[in-house]
Amino acid sequence: MKTKEFSFDLPENLIAQFPSDKRGESRLLVLDRSTGEFSDSHITDFPSFVEPGSVLVVNNSKVRKARVYAESETGARVEFLFLHELPDHTWTAMVTKSRKQRIGKHYVFSGPGGRQWQASIVGEHEDGKLVRFEQPIDETFFSECGHVPLPPYIKRSDAVSDESRYQTVYADRAGSVAAPTAGLHFTPEILEQIRNKGVEICPVTLHVGPGTFLPVRAEHLEDHLMHLEQYEIPVGTAEAVTKAKREGRSIVAVGTTSVRTMESAFDIGTATLPAGPGSTRLFILPPYRFKVVDQLLTNFHTPESTLLVLVSTFAGKEHITRAYTHAVRENYRFFSYGDAMFIR
Repeated sequence: MKTKEFSFDLPENLIAQFPSDKRGESRLLVLDRSTGEFSDSHITDFPSFVEPGSVLVVNNSKVRKARVYAESETGARVEFLFLHELPDHTWTAMVTKSRKQRIGKHYVFSGPGGRQWQASIVGEHEDGKLVRFEQPIDETFFSECGHVPLPPYIKRSDAVSDESRYQTVYADRAGSVAAPTAGLHFTPEILEQIRNKGVEICPVTLHVGPGTFLPVRAEHLEDHLMHLEQYEIPVGTAEAVTKAKREGRSIVAVGTTSVRTMESAFDIGTATLPAGPGSTRLFILPPYRFKVVDQLLTNFHTPESTLLVLVSTFAGKEHITRAYTHAVRENYRFFSYGDAMFIR
């Protein structure tokens, strides 16, 4: 299947550059994946669409302020996007002007009050460079030196407001370089309404990597290699999802990251969702058959992206094409800070 089949024209003014004025004010397009029928709604109506007894699975990963600027030994300003820490305390990172950032080169990261961190590039990695600090760093480094890693289609610098708005209200496990954006729409009040319907809300953790920003560059989808991402499934979530599947109750995934976590981990042989950590490169594309997820709350995705391919596989490509055409015509807001779609 060719990647260009998942392209579409999007006016630039529909790419949301800021979140809605208040959390929970986004529009919602509701799509029936069996019939292709869709209707315009609002995220505050989302609880009314979720069936009692369902299990709603959210990704509780927290966005790390992982974009950090350093000064090189030649005095140049270099941007690092730190991805994850390895067991030996080196970090994988994407670096600007990558070819100039060679092994052995040294950098100084400066924080408030004159505090400094020293680091050097010690190797190459499939995600970019390997960076070692003179002393191991922790979240203090990112909170003091880092910037919110807004995606490249948001054409502005990060602001203080992004520290809360580019984060779900239930985020509590730092590690992502991009937000699991479907969850950005939820307020505590909306979540409480969902619980009051007899819906169990369960977390998983998948730390979102840089691949979520990137278009598929291969001509054919089958040739695309996903970035490796780490996930963890708590015991309570594993038990709730397994029990619901056996009893025929719906599993509602909030975001494509929740989908990929559950679909990667689910054991068909035992019909169970195992608890514990794991990693995945799962690329969901036709004719993938979903094992766990019955319904999906998601945002509107970029052309030729793995996310658009996933939702097209879930709902049917023709249905998604028609729904996206409607969304463009009706001036829905697209991408990370945009509006939402509920596929049921």
